[in-house]
Amino acid sequence: MKKILLVVTNISKYPNLERATGLWLGEAVHFADEIEKEGYQIDYVSPKGGYTPLDPHSLQADQMTELDWKYYTNPDFLNKLSTTLSADSINPNDYDAIYYAGGHGVMWDFAEDESLQNIASTIYANGGVVSAVCHGVVGLLNIKNGDGEYLIKNTKVTGFTNTEEIAVGLDKAVPFLTEDELIRKGANYVKGADWSVFTVTDNRIVTGQNPASGGAVAKEVIKVLKSLEFSPM
Repeated sequence: MKKILLVVTNISKYPNLERATGLWLGEAVHFADEIEKEGYQIDYVSPKGGYTPLDPHSLQADQMTELDWKYYTNPDFLNKLSTTLSADSINPNDYDAIYYAGGHGVMWDFAEDESLQNIASTIYANGGVVSAVCHGVVGLLNIKNGDGEYLIKNTKVTGFTNTEEIAVGLDKAVPFLTEDELIRKGANYVKGADWSVFTVTDNRIVTGQNPASGGAVAKEVIKVLKSLEFSPM
């Protein structure tokens, strides 16, 4: 059975605001649902392990779909989010893909986590898939390839746009703008219309622009994994 690692944040509050943050629920749910329908197993991991907070804004009525409610009322799923594995306990050789879910909390714990970087680098070196959505793409910023170069250098990627960040009024609250930082690291950043479903796949790296794109990222990851199954070794 193919196993996929789903990465979530441990950060529950903006360091500089009286405002809660955490995992954007739908970005985990819509990815997980597509993956599980294909029979793949998901393990949940966070930088420190244990509990991942849910961003309360992702639980508002206008953000919750029927699928989100199905998962949110499933004790087994919620228990997985409460007991995530820690990054330093993971054997990356056990996984065929890694997916970084977003929510603003990741801006303070994904990019600099060396254990997560090593996991993703090994999965990629083993011929697996590295994927992310929305703010989760900041987890890709400092991953290096076997040559010591940034994995995303000269690679087509997307992620939360500057204009989307401004629209939600948090462009001054985050430590950096996702779009700007991807470009600074040498990525070929592309984007669709704000809030539209938009994904891009380039050389086993799959990224999605915003919360609406989690399910679409999953479908692309599945497509790449299936293509690898039939590729000559």
